Order: sequence, then C-alpha cells, then structure tokens
Amino acid sequence: MDIDLLEEAKKRPFAEKLQLVEDLWDAIAAEAAQQKISPAQRSLLEARLAEADANPNDGKPWEEVRNEIERSL
Repeated sequence: MDIDLLEEAKKRPFAEKLQLVEDLWDAIAAEAAQQKISPAQRSLLEARLAEADANPNDGKPWEEVRNEIERSL
C-alpha cells in the first residue's frame, strides 16, 4: 500500500475516514462478487447444501447462537 495515501487518509476528519472505509468496502465487495469460485469450492458448497437439505433440524436458530456467544463473553 502506498504509505503516503494511508498517511493522507489518517489526516482526514473522522466522517471522511468513515466514508472512505465504506466506499472502499463497497468496492471490495463488488470486486469479490465478480470472482469465480473454483471447482473444489463449488463441490464443497454443493456438499454442504446437500447436508443441510438432508438434515434441516441439525442447525440452531441465530438468536440461540448469538445468546450462547454473548454468554461466553
């Protein structure tokens, strides 16, 4: 990374830095969405989806998982 660019960004007001991070994250997400997955990744995803479809009651609701995490903190 260009150190001058980073140092210049650090000098900006908080709101501008926050907007820069949001804009950068949006750009990263858009680029990531254009990436192709490998055959191995596709196979793994398909296997996991098949497992989830075959055993729909094996998971936990998000609220339960979140509560467990919060209690462990």
